[in-house]
Amino acid sequence: MQDTTQALAQRRTQAVARGVNQAHAVYVERADNALLWDVEGRRYVDFCGGIAALNTGHLHPQVVDAVQAQLQQFSHTCFAAVPYESYIAVCEAINARVPGDFAKKTLLLTTGSEAVESALKIARVHTRRTGVIVFTGAYHGRTLMTLAMTAKVNPYAQGMGLMPGGVYRAMFPDADAGVSVVEAMNSIYRIFSSDAAPEDIAAIVIEPVQGEGGFVAAPVAFMVALRALCDQHGIVLVADEIQCGAGRTGSFFAMEQMGVHADLIVFGKSIAGGLPLSGVTGKAEIMDAPLPGGLGGTYAGNPLACSAALAVLRVFDEQGLLNVARELGEDLRDNLKEITGALGIHCRIRGLGAMVALELFDDAAHRVPSARLARQLIQCARERGLLLLACGQYGNVIRFLMPLTIPRAVLLEGLEILAACLTTIDNHTVVGQL
Repeated sequence: MQDTTQALAQRRTQAVARGVNQAHAVYVERADNALLWDVEGRRYVDFCGGIAALNTGHLHPQVVDAVQAQLQQFSHTCFAAVPYESYIAVCEAINARVPGDFAKKTLLLTTGSEAVESALKIARVHTRRTGVIVFTGAYHGRTLMTLAMTAKVNPYAQGMGLMPGGVYRAMFPDADAGVSVVEAMNSIYRIFSSDAAPEDIAAIVIEPVQGEGGFVAAPVAFMVALRALCDQHGIVLVADEIQCGAGRTGSFFAMEQMGVHADLIVFGKSIAGGLPLSGVTGKAEIMDAPLPGGLGGTYAGNPLACSAALAVLRVFDEQGLLNVARELGEDLRDNLKEITGALGIHCRIRGLGAMVALELFDDAAHRVPSARLARQLIQCARERGLLLLACGQYGNVIRFLMPLTIPRAVLLEGLEILAACLTTIDNHTVVGQL
């Protein structure tokens, strides 16, 4: 007999480390595309998508078939010990999709943090430098080095002390937050003049569309300027597309919309339909800098995950999911504008493709971010059968990460719940500012 939610919560408290977060006290029993059911049989519309890991939905039939077929052959050998064709096929497929007119190679790994750290290792060997520049609002992972790169101490690094050195933070351009392209570029020049010379910087790592930072897209003009800066000083430009990649923004990689190429692209999350797979793709001469044995891992490019990834790529092509992402994004933004406009909600709506966010404020001038409203909205939505996630530096941004395969009727059902909840939250104006 299945335990109740209350019983599982008690078992979790006794068995699971406190540092593991829990956005929803919902214990899933089964899921299908954009729906899931908890252990007590309650049905939910899933706008979380495994935190951007399920662009093709829960248990897409083609992904399931591919994994089941692989399980009939073998589940693991470690590619570094006994290799297999599917790893090579994934690398070939990703190489073909990464923008840039140059020869490319790919490394497959398991987690996003592992991929970011591997990209830094590659850049360091290639340049013989050690420094890295990252940005305000960035999220790059929770391992020790990626925590140094992540721009949010609480909760990710709370109580852990100082992180590894050699990491320098520039300003991410965001016109709504008052940071122009010129100011963002000047913040890099200040690093060069005050903290680390250009010849000490191995890589500049940037999310083309920030994930945890609130779904803020980098302006094309900034990416063009960044590319020129890296070319001038021999710095490796790394695009972290772990959350915004795999079709979320309406192109398979967001860098396709940025006017320039990156030297290395880091990917993960939705690439394998919910199975753990990540990787680094980039210029062949840079990727080949580390010697054999310098990259990889026991489970890196696991055959089950590789089979899932090949199925995901077929689904994208056969179902035209890049067009779907663009249409879903337009539909979502239009609905959010209509809902919030009618209710007078203090908010900003933004996003690229289907990577859409609703930023909530306590004042009409958008000076006071409201984590309070975000919490109220998430709780109300969960009680009515819709699962949402927050993000942003102040926890006041609702991010929409429903599968791209979501049926329209389910999408509208979720938006109806959202609208009903927005009518009930306390949207009074707060005087003051941060």
